[in-house]
Amino acid sequence: QVQLVESGGGLVQAGGSLRLSCAASGFAFSYYPMGWFRQAPGKDREFVSVINWSDGRTYYADSVQGRFAIFRDNARNTVTLQMNMLKPEDTAVYYCATRRGPYATTSLNENEYDYWGQGTQVTVSS
Repeated sequence: QVQLVESGGGLVQAGGSLRLSCAASGFAFSYYPMGWFRQAPGKDREFVSVINWSDGRTYYADSVQGRFAIFRDNARNTVTLQMNMLKPEDTAVYYCATRRGPYATTSLNENEYDYWGQGTQVTVSS
């Protein structure tokens, strides 16, 4: 049974940093792409970042490029999103997700992700 559990959210001032973690279980983590998405109040869920399973290549939304970093630890079955220089518009519930696999291709499209965590709230005050 696939489980994804996010942690690390909270309240931070603009310009600050947070580190989100996603603990995965129930599948062969090393062979799955892992993504982060977010949903702000009143808005659709959107892509934030994703990391390949095969070569560790990373992708970012334009809005977070240069401020956020995604990395994975295959030994610990975790994927982390380091968020720096946070802005009020980064306020959202952040979700960890993966695709049905293994060996699934990386996608930036949330509709192609099959498994989701419960989300963790990030609030950035101005």
